Amino acid sequence: MEKHIFTPLPKENLIKLKAGDLVFITGTVYSARDAAHKRIYDALIKGEEIPFVLKDNVIYYMGPAPAKKGQVIGSAGPTTSGRMDKYTPLLLDKGLAGMIGKGNRSKEVIDSMKKNKAVYFAATGGAGALLSKCIKKSKVIAYEDLGTEAVYELYVENFPAIVAIDSNGNNLYEITDLIG
Repeated sequence: MEKHIFTPLPKENLIKLKAGDLVFITGTVYSARDAAHKRIYDALIKGEEIPFVLKDNVIYYMGPAPAKKGQVIGSAGPTTSGRMDKYTPLLLDKGLAGMIGKGNRSKEVIDSMKKNKAVYFAATGGAGALLSKCIKKSKVIAYEDLGTEAVYELYVENFPAIVAIDSNGNNLYEITDLIG
């Protein structure tokens, strides 16, 4: 089923999403990859502030290519989500509502998603140039020294994704091989 959703994503909206739903996301999402996740995780462990509010927000596992003249952002495709799995349960416990990436997630992440009523969205790998057209605003908000792995605040319009794992743990990767 096709759905248009808007960030932030409160739990009462997340629980309506089902594995296999095609969604078009509009609103603010934050990008973070491995190095940024480690810094965010370490800050949370130490009780320090992090660069954005986790509650009801979405992280896109993406490191963009540099923008060409006249572009908001360069190619912006998803990266493999499993690399963030060791950090994800803590972020979910702190209120993270959703993640966008590619590939399956660990049992620990899925269990934490069920506990915290969070959702994992799959974006199409290899379609970074196309996905970048849905990003209308982009700015680095933290860890600029990480280059493309810095944390970006993105404003997206009708960003296409599929609910790969819903808040009940229903996992599209296990029930079909359409997005493997």
